[in-house]
Amino acid sequence: MDNSARQRFAQIAHYFETLTPQSVSVLKDHYSASARFKDPFNDVTGVPAIEKIFEHMFASLHQPRFVITGQVVDGHQAFLTWEFRFHFKRFDTQTPQVVLGTSHLVLDARGCISLHRDYWDAAEELYEKLPGVGLLMRWLKKRANS
Repeated sequence: MDNSARQRFAQIAHYFETLTPQSVSVLKDHYSASARFKDPFNDVTGVPAIEKIFEHMFASLHQPRFVITGQVVDGHQAFLTWEFRFHFKRFDTQTPQVVLGTSHLVLDARGCISLHRDYWDAAEELYEKLPGVGLLMRWLKKRANS
């Protein structure tokens, strides 16, 4: 696709990198009304449902933010690789956490996101970092690799 798609994906990447609790309300400027969002924990349709996911992220985590590390654009779709950085609120908030993942984004004819699919390994990137559960997950991983 032309440079307009690349520019649009650059705008979207910037939006995610600068996302705040307040800017969740302008999600509708980037998503189509019937957009689908899917990740390891959610599969929702519509802007209000997607907003709730990001609102929950800010309510549950301390200082969550995305760092976009790469973009591959092909026509009306792109893959963004990212680091999701945060601190757990419920546990040791002094230890920074990083989850590595990628987002597959598809734009509609208006340049709004119609599909947002996140790919990341919940077991390795999240569960292994939790107290108690993490110990079990690391043990299971070690046993599986033996």
